Amino acid sequence: MLFSSTIFLFVFLPIVLLVYHLVPRFFRNGWLLVASLFFYAWGEPKFVLLMLASILINYLFALMVDTYRHRVGIKLVMASMVITNLALLGWFKYSGFFMASLNQTLQTELFVPEVVLPIGISFFTFQAMSYVIDVYREAGKVQKNPLDLALYIALFPQLIAGPIVRYETVANEINDRQETLPDFALGVRRFIIGLSKKLILANGCGQVADAVFKMNDLSMGLAWIGIIAYALQIYFDFSGYSDMAIGLGLMFGFHFLENFNYPYIAKSVSEFWRRWHISLGSWFRDYVYIPLGGNRVSPLKQYRNLAVVWMLTGLWHGASWTFVAWGAYYGIWIMLEKAFLGKLLRRVPVISTIWTLLLVLVGWVFFRATTFPDALEYLRAMFIPTEVWDERASYQLVQNGVILLLAALAATPLPKILGQWVVERLGKVGQTIQYGYAMVLLFLATSALVASTFNPFIYFRF
Repeated sequence: MLFSSTIFLFVFLPIVLLVYHLVPRFFRNGWLLVASLFFYAWGEPKFVLLMLASILINYLFALMVDTYRHRVGIKLVMASMVITNLALLGWFKYSGFFMASLNQTLQTELFVPEVVLPIGISFFTFQAMSYVIDVYREAGKVQKNPLDLALYIALFPQLIAGPIVRYETVANEINDRQETLPDFALGVRRFIIGLSKKLILANGCGQVADAVFKMNDLSMGLAWIGIIAYALQIYFDFSGYSDMAIGLGLMFGFHFLENFNYPYIAKSVSEFWRRWHISLGSWFRDYVYIPLGGNRVSPLKQYRNLAVVWMLTGLWHGASWTFVAWGAYYGIWIMLEKAFLGKLLRRVPVISTIWTLLLVLVGWVFFRATTFPDALEYLRAMFIPTEVWDERASYQLVQNGVILLLAALAATPLPKILGQWVVERLGKVGQTIQYGYAMVLLFLATSALVASTFNPFIYFRF
């Protein structure tokens, strides 16, 4: 069930909100859990059992860790927890890919399982693992009520596409949160902004990107239009979803951390990844990079740690060699920045932003292309074209230039700066204008939803 669907906007969400605020506080967590399980079951009923099994397994692991943390064998328990979770994720997400790759490499015909990928399995698996690890590190208290742990993992605003919420972020709010009118109003406005990003900007840019990536013999201009459109699509697609998740959380009294911070203004690849999908980056930093030694080891081992993190980051995003190449690509650039490039980039602020944006656009080619040869062919069109410009490029620019320009401006801090200026200059009148602006966006977004059947969501496959 997409946040940007009519069934969610006009049926599911109003019913959940109405019942939630009518029932006594004691029943609110139970109602949210029931609603969240129904939300997940809407698309894949059978996989609710898989998610509940994952919750139960990690609930038991956390209890064992809390009870026997100072005894011999606790590390074996932790290793079992990691292996169990990764085996679950590996079977559903990677078994077919690895067997197909093995057959191709060895020229064999071994059985390739056809496994349906449960929506959001990467997100709820990582959340469950981080919970048990935090209990082990004594960075968070064990949750002895299995229903409360289930609510943390299954909570529908962040269940299927993040952000990856740490247990410590919402632990206190599970049983002791205050739903206030200012938070609710802010949540509604934040949700509308995210919805508008998705339905107006992401979908508008996505239609351009899809059209270009389906074409053959691209000119340089058309290839650049296509990859810029895709870069804007994936940003507004995912940041819009994160905005909606954060807004929904506020409506129910939960405060999730930010997941995006204008990544396209970054001055280095390292900074880009501190601004993009912040919850995933911090997860790999805290649970993989730092335990491997982080920056506290020799330069050679530090590069090894970066290689491991970026290989895993690529694989997390998808079971394909293009994702592996995409992860390796960023790992190499971050290593170069650690070695010497970062110092050079800091000396040339404007050039460093343009340089970083160029590298990110090249990286998105590997992310979007179906196969590695397709990615190389697209890059050839971008940099070694047989034709610089053609009629198809002119058509796309004329037909979609306005939406691409609006999206490009919206990807910068300018709208936020303008909004803050209005509030500072006009006070309460400025706040009223902001909410009026949100209502206009809601009208435009719902109009776009009703008028179009194009409504994909890129990160559902992860």
